[in-house]
Amino acid sequence: MIKLFLTAFAQVTLVAMNIKFIAKDHIILMLITGFFISLVWTFNIKKIALGDNSHRLIYAFGAMVGTGFGYYFADYLTKIL
Repeated sequence: MIKLFLTAFAQVTLVAMNIKFIAKDHIILMLITGFFISLVWTFNIKKIALGDNSHRLIYAFGAMVGTGFGYYFADYLTKIL
């Protein structure tokens, strides 16, 4: 279950970061996060499609936490770049 949480966290962290990079015109970072969003998604879809409702809830919780983390981490990166 922790792996599922972490992969959801990773994917949505990247999505939140990607949005921030798009808004701030950081093209290279936008492209890199776009690549990794799709790569992580390929691993996640298999886990969720074959999982039960508890897996879906853990995944959604990881995505929620990842959204907040991704926003603040991307905000930090865009300020130092």
